[in-house]
Amino acid sequence: MKASKIFHKGQYRIKVDFPYNLELANLIKQIEGAQWSKSYSAWHIPYTKKAFEKLKELFPDMEYSQKKSKIENTDSQPLKKGISKGSDINYISNNKVISVEVLNKKIILRMPKNDDDIRFVLSLRYSRWNKKEFLWEIPNYPQHLDLIKKHFKERLNTIIINKENESSSKKNQIKKNELIIIKNNNGRLKLIFSYNKELSVFIKRFPYYNWDAANNWWTIPYSTYFLQQIKEKASDLKFTVIYEEEDKNEIKVTKRNPIDVVNYRICPEEFVLKLKELRYSENTIRTYKNLFEEFINFYHKSEIDKIDEKMIVAYVRYLVMERKVSSSYQNQAINAIKFYYERVLGGHRKIYMVERPRREKALPEVLSEQEVLLLFNQVENIKHKVILMLLYSSGLRLSELLNLKIKDIDSKRMQVRIEQSKGKKDRYTLLSKKLLPILRQYFKEYQPKEWLFEGIKGNQYSAESVQSIVREACKKAGIKKKVSSHTLRHSFATHLLENGTDLRYIQSLLGHSSSKTTEVYTHITTKGFDQIKNPLDNLDFNNY
Repeated sequence: MKASKIFHKGQYRIKVDFPYNLELANLIKQIEGAQWSKSYSAWHIPYTKKAFEKLKELFPDMEYSQKKSKIENTDSQPLKKGISKGSDINYISNNKVISVEVLNKKIILRMPKNDDDIRFVLSLRYSRWNKKEFLWEIPNYPQHLDLIKKHFKERLNTIIINKENESSSKKNQIKKNELIIIKNNNGRLKLIFSYNKELSVFIKRFPYYNWDAANNWWTIPYSTYFLQQIKEKASDLKFTVIYEEEDKNEIKVTKRNPIDVVNYRICPEEFVLKLKELRYSENTIRTYKNLFEEFINFYHKSEIDKIDEKMIVAYVRYLVMERKVSSSYQNQAINAIKFYYERVLGGHRKIYMVERPRREKALPEVLSEQEVLLLFNQVENIKHKVILMLLYSSGLRLSELLNLKIKDIDSKRMQVRIEQSKGKKDRYTLLSKKLLPILRQYFKEYQPKEWLFEGIKGNQYSAESVQSIVREACKKAGIKKKVSSHTLRHSFATHLLENGTDLRYIQSLLGHSSSKTTEVYTHITTKGFDQIKNPLDNLDFNNY
């Protein structure tokens, strides 16, 4: 256990660090004014003699540290008279003092009431007044701290920058021979434990393993099989296993509704025309258009052509820190922005230096053959059944299914022709013998004219309708896995591999450009591992 002096929310406090222990937590609660800090991930008590004496009485063996937060005086001069770095009073409460505390994701601003200053703070995106603490909370975007310094100038008394590594606190709380497994929302497992060579070596057996040096933990892709293997290994090493799942309802800023934006701007026409000129697919055009519209309306007060590189970097950070978007969404947003400034306006090619975590690979969710059969048996509507069976038996992407025409079904060669799919490639895939009679029955009942699957008005069937069919079938079948239409494509490839089909043929059927994309299915299947004989077992040990 260690105590140290900190500056927190405008006042000095005593931070108390110790590995998580319910008994110790209950003891520290006996100290008047003790509080838990999310930003420091630690308990802290008032910086007073009374509280400190009580702390020493409860924990006589405690270590003491004089570690302080970094304090920056904006004018490089001594602090104002009556306010010293070593003062024990809460000097920020002085209503004539303006102070800033920079935390991990937000800036805390304390200032006297002033109409001009309030208007300035409200101009900072997503700033809000905290009624309980009587302070302003402002997102810690790169430009915000500079704008605050520029506005308040010499009136700004103090800036406190806290650089505590919040994410490593979980590591500090771990006990010896204890393994914490956390399933995150990105399809990965975090493995947190005190150093153990044997367990570390074991983790390196899993595909796409990663050591997070910043947080001191391992991550591997999530699968029920991998989770079970980790638990069994931990049990062999006599580790206590604690399993948790991240909250799926994480608080994040939602995409702004066009109705909420004054004078909402639509995507420039030349942007869409350039995409069409370069023969981008309809899906890509729609995606880029929506992403660029979100960007230009983020800076709705700035002229589009005058948005500079610094503003672009700030926007990408907003997507990551506030919107909490996925890596693929983030990359697509950057591509859409770059396309406008580089291809439409003819600017120089640029790389926007944004720090972001390396994209970690997650294994796709796959249904077992029994689950696939159960799924089909829950569907009574023949059209819905054919849709599900074709997705699975031909390994189709959703867009490929929707774009199928009657002429693409070749019952003589038992093939399905896919035209101009992802990457503008044509290919052939399999047509199941068991599906063919059901498909003919569907033709007789629905009599489609052009598209294989048509809506009520004879237009293309919608993507949402297909996903709804999959969801309903899973619900009736009692399948708890996260399943979409693409899950049936993954299941098709995995089951082919388990039945002995060569990876090169699977790659061709799926339309993958690279064999590395197809190799992911070798990490999903576990069939046949029990039939592999270890080479060590062939050696004769009788002479030793």
